[in-house]
Amino acid sequence: MSAVTKTANSPVSVSSNPQEKKSMPNLLVGLSYLLPSLLLFGVFLFYPMIKTLYLSLFITDTQGNPLKFVGLQNFFYLFTDPNFLQSMKATFLFVLYTVPIGLIIALFLALIANEKLKGIGFFRTMFSSAMGMSVAASSVIWMFMYNPTIGVINKVLNLVGIHDVQWLLDPKYALIAVSISTIWMNIGFTFLILLGGLQNIDEKLYENARIAGVSYWYQLRKITLPMLSPTLFFIITVSFINAFQTFGQIDILTKGGPTDSTNVIVYSIYKDAFVNYNVGSASAQATILFFCILLVTALQFKLGERKVHYQ
Repeated sequence: MSAVTKTANSPVSVSSNPQEKKSMPNLLVGLSYLLPSLLLFGVFLFYPMIKTLYLSLFITDTQGNPLKFVGLQNFFYLFTDPNFLQSMKATFLFVLYTVPIGLIIALFLALIANEKLKGIGFFRTMFSSAMGMSVAASSVIWMFMYNPTIGVINKVLNLVGIHDVQWLLDPKYALIAVSISTIWMNIGFTFLILLGGLQNIDEKLYENARIAGVSYWYQLRKITLPMLSPTLFFIITVSFINAFQTFGQIDILTKGGPTDSTNVIVYSIYKDAFVNYNVGSASAQATILFFCILLVTALQFKLGERKVHYQ
């Protein structure tokens, strides 16, 4: 019987790991599932974003084709342009008017609708019904309500002795008027999300609190708001982003006027790109808006997430 001997110099075979053989097919399978999303994001998000950053560094023609590289000159010009500075002021005031007030009203309505009362389902439907209307339809309704001669708002004010107010034509009231309509349009979505968060809070926590004899306000501060903090964190972040991107109601109600009092950055971008055909400036404004939203979101995650309780 022949024997096979192994010398010190003979090569030793190394067995391959079965997991390594499987890793490549698994990677291909995973990428195949991600491919549709990657294509959509690439075509509709990443490419436009990179193109916008690129065009912001150029002077362009009316078709948006780059003519001359100017570097950061578009940005330097914007920060010395009083019209753009007014747009930034209007944008931040609009965010300040809409986000906190809308959140407080929606939270108040959600707390009421979360009570176990007879017929509360009807009020839940009414509070969230604004979600079923488009921005265009809602804006037209508010435009008629703000009408200085036939509008219902001035009719009510006349009953208490207040003269007619030019809601959409007076620079003192135009931004406030648009903010009120925006709060109404967004309140249905905010209310529904907050109501869902309230209904996910464990009822045993409230039972223990009632047994301990604590007041409703103590339960609100120590149980409801801490347990609702993940939902509040989400809705605050989304509300800030949506407020910075508001366009439809501005276009229908005021078109940025009067005297640019409602000319928020998004509407200024639209006018520069599609009315004045200054694509380079519009791209620079879009880039500034992107970094503003990025900064606000980063601050929200940095400061707000500390107070979020997930358990």
